[in-house]
Amino acid sequence: MFWKSIFSAKSGGEQIRTRFAPSPTGLFHIGNVRTALFNFLFAKKYNGKFILRIEDTDFERYKPEYESNIIETLKWLKLFWDEGPYKQSERLDIYAKYLRELLDSGDAFYCFHSKEAIEKERAEQIENKKAPAHHCEFKKIPLKDAEKHLTQEKALIRFRMPVDVEIAFHDLIRGEVRFNSNALEGDFSLAKAEGPNKFFPLYNFAVVIDDFEMGISHVIRGEDHISNTPKQILVQRALRIPMPQYAHLPLILGSDKSKLSKRHAAVSVAEYREAGYLPEALLNFIALLGWNPGTEREVFALEELASEFDLNKVQKSGAVFNTEKLDWLNGCYLRQMSIDQLAERAIPFLEKNKLITKGNYDLERVKKILTIEQPRLKKLGEIGDRRLSFFFKQPEYEPRLLIWRDMLFKDIVTSLKISLAALQGIMEIEFMRANLENVLLKEAERAKNKDKGRLLWPLRVALTGLEASPGPFEILEILGKIESIGRIEKAIKKLL
Repeated sequence: MFWKSIFSAKSGGEQIRTRFAPSPTGLFHIGNVRTALFNFLFAKKYNGKFILRIEDTDFERYKPEYESNIIETLKWLKLFWDEGPYKQSERLDIYAKYLRELLDSGDAFYCFHSKEAIEKERAEQIENKKAPAHHCEFKKIPLKDAEKHLTQEKALIRFRMPVDVEIAFHDLIRGEVRFNSNALEGDFSLAKAEGPNKFFPLYNFAVVIDDFEMGISHVIRGEDHISNTPKQILVQRALRIPMPQYAHLPLILGSDKSKLSKRHAAVSVAEYREAGYLPEALLNFIALLGWNPGTEREVFALEELASEFDLNKVQKSGAVFNTEKLDWLNGCYLRQMSIDQLAERAIPFLEKNKLITKGNYDLERVKKILTIEQPRLKKLGEIGDRRLSFFFKQPEYEPRLLIWRDMLFKDIVTSLKISLAALQGIMEIEFMRANLENVLLKEAERAKNKDKGRLLWPLRVALTGLEASPGPFEILEILGKIESIGRIEKAIKKLL
């Protein structure tokens, strides 16, 4: 048994073992990432093991695609597990053994109340401003008599809640946490029973058995699980198994300080991936949600996070999810990349937006475009949006966008014709930024009041169809002479 390895992380004892135990009942979300990350970092910090466990016993809400999403997302984030994935649905015989022990000892019993009866009791308690709690009358029935009924009807196995018992544990983030059994929800559910030896475990029971059997030394999870902890400790006591160390992470909050939800920002990791956030940037950002390294430094590689991570530096209060901060951090990672690295990450987004065809594009041209955009880029998804699409296809825009200040359409036509003539006079081999800039700025100097915008604004809009874009000289070089001249001629036709 691994239980002997339960110890303080800094005591120099046996191996640290953490676990990430998601339920495949929805898409992998930001809260899942932080729980997985902190467990991963803590294990790596102390040369321990990070275990993946799939808690798939909620058969009504379970979907195989959600399980696949868990595996795929962890791999994308490079949070690779050392053991697993273990699946609860494949461990039913193990749970049955411990349930039988609890039933035989009298710490658990069969409850035959219908779901409707329990819901009615709960509603009445709430209406009378009482805390919902079920103190089941079926615990008075002898076990043998109760088991006879299992051939005729289904039941729940409940834990017999002791009266007026103190339950305390030391939380590695929050310090001493205490509960009294009288303040809990009464006789809580452990499993569903569909026959004398046909059991389907529920969360607060299965998690205790799995943590024990897998030798989990530290349970690091969200603070929404604090209320589950005393129930799990009672099960541990009844089975005479040791208690792991607990650390409950603060909630992730939206900008209004309420729990993060879809109304604040995207919640599923898939949405961030599709938008073009890098996995390393997302992990870096999420690591700082509730954990403070104690310095002003904000950019950390995953290996550096593992080296620096310390549960003592995790805050108790909620951590605010700031999308602008994530965008900034993602931009930092994008700017640190070589153009070759950036192109490798960007090409799938260009293909997805049908701006290039897979296996049939000019890689060097793509790199030139990315070189221009890299200083401004915040996420890879921007590469495929309208801001950059003009590099790959003719832009569509309203003629009025060509207007610079007080210019009339006839003035714009004249301006575009000047640019057109200047570009036609440059040989294809000399159609490069420095030369283009030299020629066009000379023409711009001749503009009314030496206002360069009278030449350069209509030219840039004719090339891009946008109010804001990179400079016209870089764009001209990438588009090339023939394409550039064609776009200017099209702009002139819009105005005639």
